[in-house]
Amino acid sequence: MPSFLSSKRSRLITAAVAGTLAVAPVATAAAAALPSGSADARLLVVIQQQAAAHGDALTSAQRLVAFDKVRFSLGERQLEHEVAVAKAAAAKAAAARAAAAKAAAAKADAQRMAATPAGTPEQIAQQMLSKYGWSSSQFSCLYPLWYHESGWNPSAENPGSGAYGIPQSMPGSQMASAGADWATNPATQIKWGLTYIQGKYGSPCGALAHEQADNWY
Repeated sequence: MPSFLSSKRSRLITAAVAGTLAVAPVATAAAAALPSGSADARLLVVIQQQAAAHGDALTSAQRLVAFDKVRFSLGERQLEHEVAVAKAAAAKAAAARAAAAKAAAAKADAQRMAATPAGTPEQIAQQMLSKYGWSSSQFSCLYPLWYHESGWNPSAENPGSGAYGIPQSMPGSQMASAGADWATNPATQIKWGLTYIQGKYGSPCGALAHEQADNWY
């Protein structure tokens, strides 16, 4: 039940309604002393409306019953409003937490992939293996795979198929998903190539097995 119903003003209103005084004059006088738009004021408005409808012919007991009905109705409405507000706040908070978690995961992935190692293409590839969850032993499969494809040359191009770069992406422009410098940066090509291998074959050794069986991967 709303807190305003247990206040001194509420008891005053109850006494006035239950007494022998006319309902409307008492409600009007009390409403004038209350803040506009408050819960108490709304309650008194309803009492005034009932008084106007029924006049002062109601007995004290009838007035008390009418007052309790109004008070209970307002209490239910306030409770429903508070529940709705609480649900909306909980949903908003949950959405904010989900968005924050997604942003944090994306940031972590970007940071993990942003640290680009230096060195020869072969050295870069060796240093990147752990970022994909592979052990260093996978390089024993990756090295012959890409040596056969391109000789580890970032400018290697197949005039027949249009395959390009160290991993021989076909077309080469696919590697733009790993970086705008895909045509010249070995690290960008290797990043794209390892991502491709992970998604399609699971590991460099899986890609090499397919290469040896079908002469492509």
